[in-house]
Amino acid sequence: MAKSNGSVITVGITGASGAIYAQSILRLLDADRRVARVFLIATDAGLRLLSTELGIVAPDAKKLASLLTGTPAKKIESLPNKDVGASIASGSAVADAMIVAPCSAGALGGIAGGIAADLLSRAADVCLKERRPLVLCLRETPLNRIHLENMLRLHDAGATLMPAMPAFYYGPKSIADIVEQYACRVLALVGLPQPKQYRWKGGKP
Repeated sequence: MAKSNGSVITVGITGASGAIYAQSILRLLDADRRVARVFLIATDAGLRLLSTELGIVAPDAKKLASLLTGTPAKKIESLPNKDVGASIASGSAVADAMIVAPCSAGALGGIAGGIAADLLSRAADVCLKERRPLVLCLRETPLNRIHLENMLRLHDAGATLMPAMPAFYYGPKSIADIVEQYACRVLALVGLPQPKQYRWKGGKP
């Protein structure tokens, strides 16, 4: 459930394909009245992904959020991935959940191994040790045994694995529909269900 004074959510972006998922999640979070603050972390590969897939190149970290949402992002604070001394690197900092979207197999492995070599993996590690929701939107296919073992390891540690798999039972009319519904499902997992989310009400065989 969202807190009365607003939720604090961390969003990580890695180099796996699917920058549009992160964009949709950030737009929904920035518009959500239940959210007080969003911390945004992009790895070097994630920044390259944003350039390749969305044509977004931020001159500095502070302008990244606004470029992604398309409006002045008042709630979102971009943090350099090298800043391992940032507040969210500590379990004592106020944070309610973290989403990594898209999550590469490399980032998945780093988090599963507890490496915490950068801010993104450290923030994820903090979520696990503090028993906070951590949603990893893996974008990799096909999966090898190492990927599967890392997924199981993270599942057992308390993370939620939410592979970037689109659904079609609600009759999407566009790529934007597919992306938004996936983003809504992700946010529901961190206690922020969205009114735009389609909910199955049963159907005739």
